[in-house]
Amino acid sequence: MPPVKAVAKQIGASQKRLKPILDLIRGQDVEGALNTLSLLPSPWARSVYKVVQSAASNAENNMFMDRDTLRIVRITADPAPSIKRFRPRARGRIGRITKRSSHITVIVDEVEREA
Repeated sequence: MPPVKAVAKQIGASQKRLKPILDLIRGQDVEGALNTLSLLPSPWARSVYKVVQSAASNAENNMFMDRDTLRIVRITADPAPSIKRFRPRARGRIGRITKRSSHITVIVDEVEREA
């Protein structure tokens, strides 16, 4: 069967903030990844948790895959449009502030269990 994916768009965290969280769960089985994410103190771990949960639910309900055999094949944080803001600086100048956001993509697929 083809792999199943879920995407969360416009997450208010930069790729740099999400990368350590994604590196922790990349390649894990879905249940282990969800357990890991639920224990992380980062507020962005909850957003990643929801996307992994969604990918697992998509695979289970749409493709009739077994949740116990699902593994995270690929997980990425891609850049999303940034919000530009300005802050006043000395001598009448302005400083530009770029509030970065990202799209989280999770791809899961079934892995054969060893007997």
